[in-house]
Amino acid sequence: MMQSENLRYSCQIALPGFSETAQAKLREAKVLVVGAGGLGCPAAQYLAAAGIGTLGLADFDTISESNLHRQILFTPAEVGQLKAKVAVSKLQSQNPGINLIAHHLQVNAENISDLFQPYDLVVDCTDNFETRYLLNDACVLTGKPLVYGAIYQYEGQVAVWNILNEDGTRTPNYRDLFLAVDATQVPNCSVGGVIPTIAGTIGTMMANEVLKYFSGVGELLSGQVLLFDAFSMQSRRIRIGNQTKVEIKELPKIEKIRTISASEVRAALAEAKYELVDVRSAEERLQFNIGGCHIPLTELGESRIQFFEKGKPVVFYCATGKRSKNAAKLMEEAFPNGNYYSLAGGLQAWQEYPE
Repeated sequence: MMQSENLRYSCQIALPGFSETAQAKLREAKVLVVGAGGLGCPAAQYLAAAGIGTLGLADFDTISESNLHRQILFTPAEVGQLKAKVAVSKLQSQNPGINLIAHHLQVNAENISDLFQPYDLVVDCTDNFETRYLLNDACVLTGKPLVYGAIYQYEGQVAVWNILNEDGTRTPNYRDLFLAVDATQVPNCSVGGVIPTIAGTIGTMMANEVLKYFSGVGELLSGQVLLFDAFSMQSRRIRIGNQTKVEIKELPKIEKIRTISASEVRAALAEAKYELVDVRSAEERLQFNIGGCHIPLTELGESRIQFFEKGKPVVFYCATGKRSKNAAKLMEEAFPNGNYYSLAGGLQAWQEYPE
């Protein structure tokens, strides 16, 4: 190890059981962080600082003002810029001695194999169930460990999935915890809120599991999930078992829902080209809306037919685009001959990029 490395990493090398050997393992490690948001920012920052030799960041999104309270790598001057590119640039300045790679893409079933191929371990810092299941299943199929984290309001979860056991079996994965989830029934942070410090806490815990995995120091959160409550400052572990009970044979099929930008909708409003449908709660609609009719996502099933009969293209909208995508998916399944869109970025995009 070079003299400069000895100095930079001296405090962690001095840890009991760590040594230069463990630091060398970090230097050889190749880690992919998927999602450069609330969890990805602190996780990637500590992994870069600790000396992970190759660190990839995958994210297709741009920085918005509503990100800044919890996505600590970004500043107001960078709103509108690519998250992956900005994050990699800053982390490279923070540690010039490691290899950082920006992947500006939306992870899907077509590109995930090529994306995963160079890496030893994947860190799931995503915020939607479709991508979470895709990452999980791809890691199982390729035999790669997955560090998982999730946050909502004051609470967070951390786990390590798909570790190779001595007998050749694998430890539990995300589907052992949640075989399947109805995303329409799960609130998101834009509705329920999130305290910024829980993102830092859970993101740092995720980085900690990565460092433990490669260094061999400490007990991994494998076969169990750590639950942390920042409101009460209490934590507990849920044990799942030592071996997965779920068989995964192929990647999940992700529906490709058509989206439409805020600028396109604005341009068409005067001509009433689209039927606007607000799928948020009544409380959210009272605070702000862009017109159209109001049918909460949970009640959409009772009113599907009215849109199909009107024959006009339907644009569903919500706070961030998550619930509106689910609404469009429901309509596509019920009436495949219709013409349905989700407002890209939801009302956040509408308000942050006004004409």
